[in-house]
Amino acid sequence: MTTFEIEPGQLFIGGRWREAADGARTEVVDPSRGAVVTTVAEAGAADVDAAVRAAREAYDDGSWSGLSGRERGRVLQRVAELIRENADDIARLESLDVGKPITLAHAVDVTNAANDYEHFAALAHSLHGSNRDTPMNALAYTRREPLGVVAAITPFNFPLILAGSKIAPALAAGNTVVHKPADETPLSALYMAELFRRAGVPDGVVNVVTGAGPVAGEALLRHSGVDKIAFTGSTAVGRHAASVAGEALKPVTMELGGNAAHLVFEDADLEVAVGAIIKAFVFNSGQFCMGGPRLLVARSVYATLLGILEQAVPGVPLGDPRQPETVVGPMAGEKHLKKVEEYVELARKEGGRIVCGGERLDLDGGFYYKPTVIADLPNDSRVIQEEIFGPVLTVQPFDSEEEAIRLANSTPYGLASGIQTSNLARAHRIADKLQAGIVWVNDWAMLDPAVPFGGVKDSGFGREYGPEALASYTKTKSVVVSLG
Repeated sequence: MTTFEIEPGQLFIGGRWREAADGARTEVVDPSRGAVVTTVAEAGAADVDAAVRAAREAYDDGSWSGLSGRERGRVLQRVAELIRENADDIARLESLDVGKPITLAHAVDVTNAANDYEHFAALAHSLHGSNRDTPMNALAYTRREPLGVVAAITPFNFPLILAGSKIAPALAAGNTVVHKPADETPLSALYMAELFRRAGVPDGVVNVVTGAGPVAGEALLRHSGVDKIAFTGSTAVGRHAASVAGEALKPVTMELGGNAAHLVFEDADLEVAVGAIIKAFVFNSGQFCMGGPRLLVARSVYATLLGILEQAVPGVPLGDPRQPETVVGPMAGEKHLKKVEEYVELARKEGGRIVCGGERLDLDGGFYYKPTVIADLPNDSRVIQEEIFGPVLTVQPFDSEEEAIRLANSTPYGLASGIQTSNLARAHRIADKLQAGIVWVNDWAMLDPAVPFGGVKDSGFGREYGPEALASYTKTKSVVVSLG
């Protein structure tokens, strides 16, 4: 197995690399081998305070917020170029840190991250207010202004992309940022800090503090110098983060858990549908908040589709993420693997039938789990109702559009959903009734920085991507000038 050296990581604060104030460090583990690959500094409250102060100073001195949108856009475009120029290194880091197959890390994570910065570079000069027609003898207009210091708190499953989906619009709008990546997957965040500097982002505009969520993350949430919180993570932690923000009356964006339904109607092209179904639940080893772990199938094609999945799913290439043919790599850590095992065992106790998979793969000491398909569970099963966050697919039949919609909307989540049908009218009709922030038709995970995504219900609020995201990193000021 090919490996490469990773230097011990430090905190990036005020444009400088430094150790944690108390010298604490934490290990980073390669999930494909269960082996430590390096260590990074573990920030405490004093380090977070230093990062927020550096971000505040950088915001107040106008070195970034005082630039025109076009000038900020030029720097962000350079960030995108540097990501593409260093694509091989970044993809290897993301693969090593998360267990992503290297091919997908290149094609999905690196490509989308570069697109994020390029997209918001183009939007940076589109922030403008408008004149308002009023009966007053006055000129009334609005301005869009940055919020100030943004706390970006990101999860373990897509470290590079989900950092870019926050940092890119925050910077485009003129804010400064303190980024707290997930405890387990900090490597690409540290690499990006150096690219920001090389691109010309002024010192203090982007700061990176690695460390534990209950310590560094909590200190960042509660810091009085933070003006906005942008969070992606579990619903449970999101509730806590939102409550902390609410106490301080701070704006927040919450992109939380998901448990998406994937609806297959009798008129679907099953060849197309099977490809989308498998992608929806095995992509990133199922560690995808917008994945499709709940398959709802018209009863007339239910048995046929189950038979196809029983044959097709075990053939999906599972193994060493550094091999180019691998499609499914390991889970990101042992605790994630154990969680999946517990849910599959629960499915057995709840009466579920394991169609395929249902066990670990013993390979190189890594955290691998075979893609698993489960049938015959009741809709009130915990395995159906709760977010598993692993390569597990439950399959349920339905007898009508109304039943399909009811089942799809029956969980507390509402992040994504999908429809397989050849009937365009049906696609629009069903999409209108699904409680989800994004609906895909005849495919899955079609994402672009121009198209917003986000949740409803327990999947959160606010939107990533698109002009909607850019607007969420600004505040509106009205100016009324008397003409009398």
